[in-house]
Amino acid sequence: MDLEAFARQMAISSRTFHLEMEVRFKMVVKEIEQTAKEELGVYQPAVGPFNAWAVLADSTQADRVRAGYTANDPLLRSGDLRESIESEVMGLAAIVGTKSEIGYWQEMGTTKMPPRPFIGPAYVRKIDNLMEAIGRAIGHSFETY
Repeated sequence: MDLEAFARQMAISSRTFHLEMEVRFKMVVKEIEQTAKEELGVYQPAVGPFNAWAVLADSTQADRVRAGYTANDPLLRSGDLRESIESEVMGLAAIVGTKSEIGYWQEMGTTKMPPRPFIGPAYVRKIDNLMEAIGRAIGHSFETY
């Protein structure tokens, strides 16, 4: 292969990689969104820089029962918080999150409540999938050449 053919090949591979990466990236972002939704209602273990969730206080459990909910399903009541989690992809950038103020305070914690992050850990849990998607996109963009 001469340099001109090599340059053409690289241009084709670059376009293929970009298209492949966008498709795979969108899939992983949806996985992150789904994982964040699944974190609600289940005590989460420590992952990456995020601590394991603290057990709900007895007073919180009693309040949940009085309100007609199960005692010990952290962050899950009506399902509104779960349904507020969404994702948006812009090229090779993405946001997975919630516009819910409750979600913010749960993720970050307050002076009276420990943090129970669900967005950050979802990213951590899926980072390997993202790295694999990048590798597959690179491999696929060169496999026919």
